[in-house]
Amino acid sequence: MTPSIPTNLLQQIASTYGTPVYVYHAEKIKQQYETLINAFSVLDIRIFYASKALTNIHIVRYLNSLGCNIDCSSINEVKLALHAGVAPENVLYTSNGISFAEIEEAVEAGVHVNIDSLSNLEKFGKKYGHSYPVGVRLRPNIMAGGNIKISTGHNKSKFGIPVEQIGELEAIVKANNIFIRTLHIHTGSEIKDADVFVKGIEVLFDLIPHFPELEVIDLGGGFKVPYIPGEKTADVASIGQKLKQAFDAHPLANNRKLQVWFEPGKFLVSECGYLVAEVNVLKQNGDTIIAGVNTGLNHLIRPMMYDAYHHITNLSNLNGTEKKYMVTGYICETDTFASDRLLPEIKEGDLLCFHNAGAYGFEMSSNYNSRYRPAEVMVKNGEAILIRKRESFDDLLKNIPA
Repeated sequence: MTPSIPTNLLQQIASTYGTPVYVYHAEKIKQQYETLINAFSVLDIRIFYASKALTNIHIVRYLNSLGCNIDCSSINEVKLALHAGVAPENVLYTSNGISFAEIEEAVEAGVHVNIDSLSNLEKFGKKYGHSYPVGVRLRPNIMAGGNIKISTGHNKSKFGIPVEQIGELEAIVKANNIFIRTLHIHTGSEIKDADVFVKGIEVLFDLIPHFPELEVIDLGGGFKVPYIPGEKTADVASIGQKLKQAFDAHPLANNRKLQVWFEPGKFLVSECGYLVAEVNVLKQNGDTIIAGVNTGLNHLIRPMMYDAYHHITNLSNLNGTEKKYMVTGYICETDTFASDRLLPEIKEGDLLCFHNAGAYGFEMSSNYNSRYRPAEVMVKNGEAILIRKRESFDDLLKNIPA
């Protein structure tokens, strides 16, 4: 597994913008988007990029230029999408445990809205009635995903309205004359099994008769991407075919000509991203050498939060003799990126590249230990474009009164 961006360009970016630095490959994003469009061409679909994965407005703007819509998990993500030039009708806002004021702001902006609680749905109905089509997020009680922290559809999840509360939901809809256009579920992340999506859509099929104005089935996202060399990605073509078969086998769904929406985030941007860091120190630890780098959980928290694997390349010595290393960060916490990892021989000053860093990398970064967040660079048509400046000491002070 080698970076799709040439090694010399990554080294040049590190030299120009300093390390650590996030680098994103635009053409990889385009490739992933086209893969989804082709896989689901058997259905009437719309793709909404789950911008929580990587919200930089240059990434949002680029995806929008490809024809991709934008999915948002907060009102500020909605504002960022609109600021990036995305038309309101191409923005979806899926609420989760928020104040009704956020929903009101989303309606005022004219974007699509999904509501995930009976309480907010009732407030919505009392204020807007039938005048503003809306979606409801349901909890399908399906366990799926690569880690319990990213599984969102199981029966202990905080997300969505439990399907067993369909009677209460229907009563609120009727009492307030609400136009339910969309039924939405999202079962989790890192899903490679087509049957998970089929189970989800079958849950929704059973609910179709309750919503005569229904136009959209929203299946969320969560398609698996490969983190470990040789690991398989989600077979999205197979998922498309199986969903088409499910529609064809369900006359009511097929006769209604329902549109299908997906909200992939990681699938679109994970593999496009790299975090390049410099080796600060080497320490001998028994048979293992500790390589301490100038980044940490403040920039890439996934290994510590999810036990996630990120492939590592030594850009300074691609084909050197392999030795066993523990790669650790510079934060005053345990922030181990890799243990017992065979890597080409590392020297202090070498550049290490962390793969699959496009999704939930910079987006989940922080100023922990008063460290600066890194620069972000997008490579497009072979050209490196700065899309976020590295922070400085002034950024640590800018919101603090003197």
